[in-house]
Amino acid sequence: MINHPSLDELMKKADSRYSLVVAAAKRARMLTEKENAGIPLAPGKPVSIALQEIAEDKVRFRPQPKA
Repeated sequence: MINHPSLDELMKKADSRYSLVVAAAKRARMLTEKENAGIPLAPGKPVSIALQEIAEDKVRFRPQPKA
């Protein structure tokens, strides 16, 4: 099975895999909360929708400063 968007495509949007995962998880949580509040979502799983939104630049996030 081919995953879309690809990890290579997503890594162009993030400075690390960790920040990509955190951003996708936060967006997926927001989508789940909207769904629980009765707002209909696009078909699909929240994490898949979040990753697609990141790939399409619908969701942006700031890289975390290095410690």
